[in-house]
Amino acid sequence: MIFKVAWRNIWRSRTRSLVVISAVVLGIWAIIVITGFSIGMVRTYIHTAILNEWSHIQIHRSDYFVDKALEDTLPNGFAIYQNLKNEFPEELLSPRLLVQGMVSSPKAARGVTIKAIQPGPENATTELQDHLSQGQYLDVDSRNPMLIGEDLADKIQVSLNNRVVLTFQSYSGEITAASFRIVGLYKTKDSRYDSQHIFVRQEDIKKLLGGDGLHEIAIRVPDGTDFQPIMDRIVKEYPGLDVQSYKTLSPDLELYESTIGLTSTIMTIIVMLALIFGIINTMMMAVLERIKELGMLMAIGMNKQRVFFMILIETLLLGCIGAPIGMLVGYVTILLTSNTGLDLSAYSAGMREFGLSDIIYPWVPPTIYWQLAIAVVITALIGSLFPALRAIRLRPVEAIRTL
Repeated sequence: MIFKVAWRNIWRSRTRSLVVISAVVLGIWAIIVITGFSIGMVRTYIHTAILNEWSHIQIHRSDYFVDKALEDTLPNGFAIYQNLKNEFPEELLSPRLLVQGMVSSPKAARGVTIKAIQPGPENATTELQDHLSQGQYLDVDSRNPMLIGEDLADKIQVSLNNRVVLTFQSYSGEITAASFRIVGLYKTKDSRYDSQHIFVRQEDIKKLLGGDGLHEIAIRVPDGTDFQPIMDRIVKEYPGLDVQSYKTLSPDLELYESTIGLTSTIMTIIVMLALIFGIINTMMMAVLERIKELGMLMAIGMNKQRVFFMILIETLLLGCIGAPIGMLVGYVTILLTSNTGLDLSAYSAGMREFGLSDIIYPWVPPTIYWQLAIAVVITALIGSLFPALRAIRLRPVEAIRTL
């Protein structure tokens, strides 16, 4: 009976009820869209960082990060690489030799990290060839080819097919300089990375270094695969090596991942707080307009408890009508934009400074929808308390006489 009366009451003033329902729909939709955009941006940033620089797992010598010295190579690095390649055939592995040096042109010079790579494994792991904006990849048949980022090329004022000089220290401690030809320019989503790294072939740099070795083995697992069991297995098999995931190598990525849930929580709290005041205002108007009616109901025998629950149910019905509609509209919005992505190419220059892609693919975890449903119920309950308490404080005799 109370439910039936409450249902009829909310449609007595259709405009007012529809305004509240629309506010709930818009609030839920806004939370889903903003959360989806924020999570999509974070996921894009993490994916770019993993693909370009960190991979999921990196293996180094135990003391490599103390000095990052040239001689701090992996003991039996190539043997370890081959063993891991055979043991994990589905994973993508790239052996790297990292040299700190300087790249010089006739007009400028910059300190860089020289990544001496094997072209095939590196491209499989980082998709480096797909980032080429000009020229060819390192698998060309030429002497001392090199890939350089567009941002770095602009800074030292060079272009495709120009020659530059790389200067670095050899294993013997002598300063070595050699000429390399730019065969390709690459451009990733991170301008900072592009301006600090150049790529050469291992076979070319080893002759100049006067020695052999690997500083790093990068491992990228297929999308959707949990890398932790693989990492635990490597740690167990090679206890003397430094095996780390991207989360420890780059703490900012771990921080961004941890903010995904926090972002949705903050947005939900802000929108629900605004919604509470709207519900209170609407229900107070409904109570004040029905003072005489409520007084009559209490006079003929409806106790205060029933009046209280009637106002409570009216508020819950408004929220329960709006919430599913808002979640459905939000879900459809995320579904459509997650496939096509949001094109922010107009802001690509600024976004590249922070390692962000100009195409954002919004995504919302399923748990968000359950959280929103619970939040709407809690919000409706809180918003109904003050109007319901105002209603049960009415005195039937005085309420009936109200004009």
